[in-house]
Amino acid sequence: MSDSARPAPADTGAHLLFDLPALTARLDASLQDADARNIRAETVRFLLAEREAALPRIIADFGTHPRKAGETVAAYAAMTDGLVRAVFHVATTRLHPLQAPTAAEGLSVLAVGGYGRAEMAPFSDVDLLFLTPWKITPWAESVIESMLYMLWDLKLKVGHSSRTVEDCIRLGREDITIRTALLENRYLDGDAALAERLNQTLRNDLFKGTGPQFIEAKLAERSERHRRQGGQRYVLEPNVKEGKGGLRDLQTLYWIAKYLHGVNDTADLVGLGVFTAEEYAVFQEAEDFLWAVRCHLHLIANRASDQLSFDAQVEVARRMGFADAAGRRGVEVFMQHYFRHATRVGELTRVFLTVLEAQHAKPAPVLKRLFRRKKPLKAPFFDDISRVNVADTRAFLADPLNFLRIFEEALRTNMLLHPDAMRLIAANLDRIDDQLRESREAAHIFLDLLLKHGNPERVLRRMNELGLLAAYIPEFEPIVAMMQFNMYHSYTVDEHTIQCISTLAQIERRELNEELPLSSHILDEGVNRRVLYVALLLHDIGKGRPEDHSILGAQIARKVAPRLGLSPEDCETVEWLIRHHLLMSDVAQKRDLSDPRTIRDFAKRVKTRKRLDLLTVLTVCDIRGVGPNVWNNWKATLLRRLYSDTSRALEHGLEAVNREQRSDAAKKALREALSGWDPRDIRTELARHYDPYWQGLGTATQAIFAEMLRGLGDDEIRIDLDPDLDHDATRAAFALSDHPGIFSRLAGALALVGANVVDARTYTSKDGYATAVFWVQDSEGHPYEAAKLPRLRGMIEKTLKGEVVARDALKDRDKIKKREREFRFPTHITFDNEGSDIYTIVEVDTRDRPGLLYDLTRALASSNIYIASAVIATYGAQVVDTFYVKDMFGLKLHSGQRQESLEKRLRDAIVRGAERAGQA
Repeated sequence: MSDSARPAPADTGAHLLFDLPALTARLDASLQDADARNIRAETVRFLLAEREAALPRIIADFGTHPRKAGETVAAYAAMTDGLVRAVFHVATTRLHPLQAPTAAEGLSVLAVGGYGRAEMAPFSDVDLLFLTPWKITPWAESVIESMLYMLWDLKLKVGHSSRTVEDCIRLGREDITIRTALLENRYLDGDAALAERLNQTLRNDLFKGTGPQFIEAKLAERSERHRRQGGQRYVLEPNVKEGKGGLRDLQTLYWIAKYLHGVNDTADLVGLGVFTAEEYAVFQEAEDFLWAVRCHLHLIANRASDQLSFDAQVEVARRMGFADAAGRRGVEVFMQHYFRHATRVGELTRVFLTVLEAQHAKPAPVLKRLFRRKKPLKAPFFDDISRVNVADTRAFLADPLNFLRIFEEALRTNMLLHPDAMRLIAANLDRIDDQLRESREAAHIFLDLLLKHGNPERVLRRMNELGLLAAYIPEFEPIVAMMQFNMYHSYTVDEHTIQCISTLAQIERRELNEELPLSSHILDEGVNRRVLYVALLLHDIGKGRPEDHSILGAQIARKVAPRLGLSPEDCETVEWLIRHHLLMSDVAQKRDLSDPRTIRDFAKRVKTRKRLDLLTVLTVCDIRGVGPNVWNNWKATLLRRLYSDTSRALEHGLEAVNREQRSDAAKKALREALSGWDPRDIRTELARHYDPYWQGLGTATQAIFAEMLRGLGDDEIRIDLDPDLDHDATRAAFALSDHPGIFSRLAGALALVGANVVDARTYTSKDGYATAVFWVQDSEGHPYEAAKLPRLRGMIEKTLKGEVVARDALKDRDKIKKREREFRFPTHITFDNEGSDIYTIVEVDTRDRPGLLYDLTRALASSNIYIASAVIATYGAQVVDTFYVKDMFGLKLHSGQRQESLEKRLRDAIVRGAERAGQA
């Protein structure tokens, strides 16, 4: 990063635009015979042709080093310099020549902003400052106007201002953005003495003595920018310019350094002691990489674009040479590189700002120091501006345990690490050897970091950013900054792990008692904290490889857990938890919890209450750690129900979970809910339904159906729409005469109004009525607002009456958004005849899209398959639709031939839908 224009890369062929004398000579020659009225048009024609010839050379050169753009951004800036200087030359010598200019008619053209740093992406703005000594003269105004018209005709996006030196000082005092732009000014053409006078005046009258004010303003601006971009370094679609760890963070460091020290190149920061040579190399590497990403984004979009959207990520990865390998997509490897650079930018920022703080810090008042009452630090550490630093480097390095002890001291005293200490750690990670990893004392310190101080996430995040966590547990290294290319996971795998541990610590601190009452209760009752924390730390350590990450993670844990000092029994439990860490979530979200077989099978796999407690808390932390909007009331309700029913089965025996017992309890509850009814009507209602109805619905929903079925005509359809807070959804209940394909028709009606089905049940009564209930959400994943329910009801009624044909109406509505088309999820279809006593369970795992549930249920209905219930689990762009089905004779689908035929129909429906959606 520099204020000096760098020469164009040799591979651009030293094009005319990079050689001003040759350029002006050729331009003058081309204008020799031009009519005075056509000079501007001829100039634009000439320069457009030169620009069109230069651009492919810059792009071709960039293609030879697609991950480094330092030369490329310099080339775009140098080319733009040629264009600006050329139009200035024409404006001042041909269009508005001055024979005897006065002192008032000086004019200097300066580049400001990013252009002033001589850094430009393909479609960056061209920010210009036209500087005059005093009030602008008619001649200067004419020159500026002619220049701007020519630059606009060249299709450049020009930002410009015309000011005097005094204007610059006055406006710079009032507006920190203007002051920053002036800080980066670079002389292009015109009155060089005037440009130099501006720089001297800025330094003496504006910058001098205002360093702290500028720093405070830029850091506040940085915080606000991060907040607007989501406040996280690991957002799914980061902004390479404005996001946390992006180019603007590097530029903020440069601005502050230039403002305070007058540096013209970031390399000067090494001599000033702000960065070490190694840190500057990291700075350069990150800057080069991030600029490369930004240039690719511009070239892909053919316009200014700084957002790494999902579809752009795939193409940028391809252009930068990241290929699919070892079970990972190239885009995931690319994003891992991106996030690692973003992390390093954050680390450099922290070092830089703390060095600044040290240089500008004032000693705390004596009384304040007395009342602060800090705990004294143990040797070889000392308090350095309220941060833990190393007093004796040699003593620190002599005992590798100090690499862990310093974090223990930081937690014990509630202090942060000093940047010098962080540098020392990062520079000496090679001292973390197998002897330390096998050390019992090291394991004891590390477990204390997790268990003893109440906020392990703070120290784990810092250890991870410094590389110490991966040095101490090498098996952790592959998942550092590992991105999962889907819309479900908001964080990289390492950050997700730390978020999970943070959630567990929050539960232990009683900060989530209201949100997570079950997990809070389990922890209050007492669990093996050591097992739980280690299991969370290692639960995703097997990701990023072709094997099942749960199985591979369990195998890795078998090696790591003993090193961390766990007993053989605890190691076995950690291994079991990691191998089955998705089990409870899958059962809760993909299976019908009202089926007693589901509970019995789950209880058989869990075996003990101790494991159930540990798995429940781990599952809750895992789901909450996926992202800020993933956990909801519905997931909480499912997990609570699964935990409660399984606890009862483990305590009273598996035979305690049976259909008859559940049906009797449900009937008793409904009898109480219908206490105002005539006893004969109650007996009729209780006798009309089969066992699955009583086990599958809550009393409130059964009471609604009881009212809907009273006096229902053969051709009548009754609909009840009501918010269901436990589901975080709107409950859509339907009562009508039963007929084949009813589930599919209802799914089509709901798809047509844009409703997202999250759960569904349908039952046939003994007297021939269908009672179907769907829980639906709007496009934002929330229950429908009350005001929208009448329209929802009207559209559903039209569809069910045949006034609207769902498949035809859906043709133009089930398109997948462009930014989401690159997500790939292979389709898996399984048939399970063991998971339910009376139904075959058909599980379809595929790419989600609008209208998918309707297409699948149509395929089932056309195969004469009766759908009893559907459980829908969505994971971003992936969905698992699970159907509990029987054939037209009420039997399971045992025939292999029948299963193959049905699978083909389901796959055909998915493929045809994907083609309509523009996905295939």
